[in-house]
Amino acid sequence: MRKVYNKILSVAGNVITVKAGDISYEELAEITTQRGKSLAQVIKLENDIVSLQVFAGSQGISTNDEVRFLGNPMRVTFSDNMLGRIFNGSGIPRDKGPLLTDNLIQVAGPTVNPAKRIIPKRMIRTNIPMIDVFNSFVVSQKLPIFSVSGEPYNELLARIALQAEVDMIILGGIGLKYDEYMFFKNTLEEGGALSRSIFFIHTASDPIVEGLMVPDLSLAVAEKFALKGKNVLVLLTDMTNFADALKEIAITMEQVPSNRGYPGDLYSQLAARYEKAVDFEDAGSVTILAVTTMPGDDVTHPVPDNTGYITEGQFYLRNGRIEPFGSLSRLKQQVNDKTREDHRAIMDGMIQLYAQYIETEEKRAMGFRMNVWDKKLLKYGKLFESEMMDLSVNISLEKALDLGWEILADCFNPEETGMKSDLINKFWQKELS
Repeated sequence: MRKVYNKILSVAGNVITVKAGDISYEELAEITTQRGKSLAQVIKLENDIVSLQVFAGSQGISTNDEVRFLGNPMRVTFSDNMLGRIFNGSGIPRDKGPLLTDNLIQVAGPTVNPAKRIIPKRMIRTNIPMIDVFNSFVVSQKLPIFSVSGEPYNELLARIALQAEVDMIILGGIGLKYDEYMFFKNTLEEGGALSRSIFFIHTASDPIVEGLMVPDLSLAVAEKFALKGKNVLVLLTDMTNFADALKEIAITMEQVPSNRGYPGDLYSQLAARYEKAVDFEDAGSVTILAVTTMPGDDVTHPVPDNTGYITEGQFYLRNGRIEPFGSLSRLKQQVNDKTREDHRAIMDGMIQLYAQYIETEEKRAMGFRMNVWDKKLLKYGKLFESEMMDLSVNISLEKALDLGWEILADCFNPEETGMKSDLINKFWQKELS
């Protein structure tokens, strides 16, 4: 029999407080008001004083409303019927489809036992040269996209969702504008990828606390599909909105604030989600790519700063491009030797030449006279930016490597590139013939 209480002690923001006994942390409760029923979750226990966050917001809740504890934590349905469906931050369909209640699984469970994990060794191809060639994306990797408002990070996520070589996509949207939500829906639908996707969408007009559950819902479902043998790519946008929701709850709970008002457990909260990335030995995998917008383009802001300690590198999106010097995939060495023999050489050689181009461009801007080598670098830099860095470029890894040789041959003599002779003999001659 579930415990029912008819006296709410206080209502502060989206948090209510009741006096109750034998209640578990993260247990769900149902609040019955004149407007209907609302779901809430236990977020603090202090003796017999229980604090709950109300998913739909506390508006309309009075101190005499009924609170019924359900005896279980947050759960979400899991089945193949979820594919092609769109849910909100409470796991309820927002696509006007039927409610799914079968095979409920726990949300926000523990991370996978390390003994069940294997070392990442498979590349996820995206057909984006700045990823595939220079910062290869690896199965079970956890990577953020560091960016600022106004950059096309959602467009980049949608393109990766369409082109990534994975079995299924789970999109978790936190604080999305309605047109951003519709952009993802329409893009994946037109690209034929919606049927292998699941959306958990929290929009900016939804109660902010519902955004807290989106990563947990996405990752709980992803893990179950991975155990069934699926390679799942989880796309989260925007984790800064998630952190801001944590901050708002912490302020309501009168917790002692840490850096810039964020809760002191921000690192643990982020790590609990990112560490869900896994490659199972005898099953599938979960790979996480998450947008983290940086207020004021400040990488020392608490959210990107803590994220950087957890993840395995980052994609740095600036001026509509993935920047080669700010971006890093720490796992690319696991796969670069398994693609094509010239992959590592093209990656290193082209970036070194691009760094020289940046220095030459600065000299040119200051009015220095350009010599023959400088002019070659300037030509190379412009080609590299238009043919490789532009996010509209859509070619396979092999074609991108071939294109790299073409750009080098168009700008330099073979001995000027620093490439090994055996690679020049094999690939340079091939491009010239």
